[in-house]
Amino acid sequence: MQKSLDVKLARILADPACNDFIIADAKDADMAFGVAAAGRSPEHHAQEGRFRSLDEYRELIRRNVEQGLIDIMLMSASTNEVLTLDGRLFDGSHVTPAIRANDTTDVWLATGGVYPQDPSLPFRSASLDQAMCGKPVCRPEQRNRGADLGLYSITINNHLEADHRTYAAYKAFREEAATKGFRHFLEVFDPNAPQAPIGDLARFTNDSIVRTLAGVAGKARPLFLKVVYHGPAAMEQLAAWDSNLVVGILGGSSGTTFDAFHQLWEAKKYGARVALYGRMINNSEHQPTFIRHLRALADGQIEPHEAVRSYHAELAKLNVAPYRSLDEDLQATQRAGAYSGSGQPVSAAEPDFSKMTLQEKIAWNRERWNRILG
Repeated sequence: MQKSLDVKLARILADPACNDFIIADAKDADMAFGVAAAGRSPEHHAQEGRFRSLDEYRELIRRNVEQGLIDIMLMSASTNEVLTLDGRLFDGSHVTPAIRANDTTDVWLATGGVYPQDPSLPFRSASLDQAMCGKPVCRPEQRNRGADLGLYSITINNHLEADHRTYAAYKAFREEAATKGFRHFLEVFDPNAPQAPIGDLARFTNDSIVRTLAGVAGKARPLFLKVVYHGPAAMEQLAAWDSNLVVGILGGSSGTTFDAFHQLWEAKKYGARVALYGRMINNSEHQPTFIRHLRALADGQIEPHEAVRSYHAELAKLNVAPYRSLDEDLQATQRAGAYSGSGQPVSAAEPDFSKMTLQEKIAWNRERWNRILG
């Protein structure tokens, strides 16, 4: 079956002003959080702290794919093996399976871990051949059995040695992927341990993306970007730079339902054509209903406040208790600077790392990842 991702990308590249919008469900959290990845079990009680199992997480993936309203399902390589290669979940589906193709040190978020206190180092546990055909080495005719799309993430820290390693690893990945027919999209995280404070984080990120891709041509280029949403000005600047570069946003921390809905709606208004929501979907009260409202927003059928009210009405029909009252869920939390400002997230203001203790660095990075991933 033809994949909606391919159809929409072709239309967006032909006409960047078209109404098409790509939605991905990011269910790759086991590549970062360990046993907390799947989220709280709905049956947990106040102090029990019970999390969903990996099997429950994968069942949610099945349901969201079968619903048919998303375009991409992002998974770990191990989940891809179970659901794509062995389970054939995506056969006959317009949804495209994708894997997290690398797992840099700043996304190793084990409880008590300290890796994210240092500048991100490249690392990749996933095998492209294994993702594509389930074998250590694929024959050309076998490469379409599994996932031929992956997310590759980089974190640019304005740190010469660390960033050089990051760029070199990304170049090596691109070259391998191009020879094997493996496509990718590029995720660019905000700095996790910059060498010095960065005054205009949004501009620094946009400049870094443009420079990173200026030397990349042909099939080695990413299909689209996944970036932190720094507000309308930064999005408009990046989206207007190159009509051949499709820009997408990552969801970030869960916040209120209005936060999730408004961010997608606003990002699209200023040029984004893709949204990859992980925690926002996974932490919602009822994922299929949440996704249905994301799709309506992405397709221009509804606006954010109306969508929140509709979502609560649907939860009531399903007899699902909302986490917040409607009034609370209609509120925006402080997530990004104003259009007229620098575009830097208000909560992400950087301290002077040279004056921080080890424990202060750990606490700062823990809060940073709470903002980004929820």
